[in-house]
Amino acid sequence: MTERYLYTESTGIMDGKLLICTLGVAFAMFALVWDYLNPFPASRPILILCVLSYFVMMGVLTLYTMYTEMGIFLVCCEKDKAGIDPDNVWMISSYIKRYDDIYNLTFSYFDGTTNQKRETTIKKSVANFFDENGVLCHDLFEPEIKKLRDGLSSGKKEK
Repeated sequence: MTERYLYTESTGIMDGKLLICTLGVAFAMFALVWDYLNPFPASRPILILCVLSYFVMMGVLTLYTMYTEMGIFLVCCEKDKAGIDPDNVWMISSYIKRYDDIYNLTFSYFDGTTNQKRETTIKKSVANFFDENGVLCHDLFEPEIKKLRDGLSSGKKEK
C-alpha cells in the first residue's frame, strides 16, 4: 500500500504500544537503580511498588493490544490530491484461528470527506498464497490486495 499507491503510513497505534512498553521498562529500570543505590532491605517498598507497576503496565498493554490494535498491522493515509479535504484512512488487519487454515484479511476504509467507514474481508486458505516450500507467492497475493483496495475505494462493498 505504501509503495504501490504511495500512501503515508500512520504509526499512531504502534506509538501507543511503544509508550506503554517504555513506561513498563522505566519502572523496571528505576527499581534496578534504586536497589543498586539502596541495597535490598532498605529498597523493599520501592521494589514492590515498581514490580506491581510493571505488571499493571503489562496488563494495560494486553488490553491495548486486544481492544485498540485488534490485529491491525497497517494504518496508512491517502492524501487528498488538492490538499483541501481531510485524509482518507486505510486500516488493514488480519487473523487466523488456531489449528485453522483460513486466513482472514480485512480492509477498512474511512472516507475523510464523508466520514463514512467501509469494510471488506477476504477469507481464503493459507495454501492459496504459499508454495510447497512455504514461500509467499506475491503474484497470487497481490491481486487479492488490489481487488480489496479497488472495491473499497470505488465505493462498492465486496465480500
